[in-house]
Amino acid sequence: MRFLYRLSTVVPACGFFLSAAAAVQAQDTPAKPANAPPAAAAHEPTAYRIGAGDVIQLFVWKEPELTRELAVRIDGKVTIPLLGDVTAAGRTGAELAEDVSTQLKRYLAAPQVTIGISQAYGARIFVLGQVQRPGEFPLRGRTTLIQALAMAGGFKEFAKTSDIVIVRQDDSGETFLRADYKKLESARDASQNLTLLSGDTVLVP
Repeated sequence: MRFLYRLSTVVPACGFFLSAAAAVQAQDTPAKPANAPPAAAAHEPTAYRIGAGDVIQLFVWKEPELTRELAVRIDGKVTIPLLGDVTAAGRTGAELAEDVSTQLKRYLAAPQVTIGISQAYGARIFVLGQVQRPGEFPLRGRTTLIQALAMAGGFKEFAKTSDIVIVRQDDSGETFLRADYKKLESARDASQNLTLLSGDTVLVP
């Protein structure tokens, strides 16, 4: 009992210093929401959005007369049997499939619709700045930063290859991703070789 008594007299004093230290740490550490996503999530590629000129595959389960390839016209629309013109450009395949499925419920009991991208002719990326051939390039399948730089002919003599910026636009606005080509060149950090999305702009200062 004597030991317990002495311990209880020491704890309040220690508690003061612990509380003070915690307060200082709280001031130095930025607040983070409880449900905030991991920092890496900001760099994850988002779903491809259909563009004018793309060719999409419409598949309706057990409805072969509705299943077909459709070209997205310059106005961003496709013509679907029973439904007529439907806007496709600017949507993901999943978003378009959901819309088509909802509209087909007027004619079918339980339509199951899948939309695939057969040919992404509308997909483009841009490489600007200190590269040999700056400009617009078609996006054919998975394209990485290194591949985009190769399409642009590589760097000019005084390019700052450690300060490459990728400007990405999505529903939330613009995102700026940074890449260090020197780390890629020395095989130190493969994560710098980011996968590009349609509409990305690579800036080489």
